[in-house]
Amino acid sequence: MKKLSLNALGIAIGVLWAFYVFFCGITAIFGWGAELVRAFSSLYIGYGPSFLGAIIGAAWGFVDGYIAGIVIAWVYNRLVK
Repeated sequence: MKKLSLNALGIAIGVLWAFYVFFCGITAIFGWGAELVRAFSSLYIGYGPSFLGAIIGAAWGFVDGYIAGIVIAWVYNRLVK
């Protein structure tokens, strides 16, 4: 079995999660998903329903997703021999 690249999976999940968090922040400007953004803002400092808040949230989201991707790849590589 092939092993997963920790960095590659980290970047892939980080980019996807950052896009999702950014998209939620932008749509919350119009009232869609405002409760979700409010919940995420308790985790991501500076995140909110504005363009700047969405960018800040995307940065936090990338870091969060990157770490999650590394952990997922590490666990996978340990379990698959």
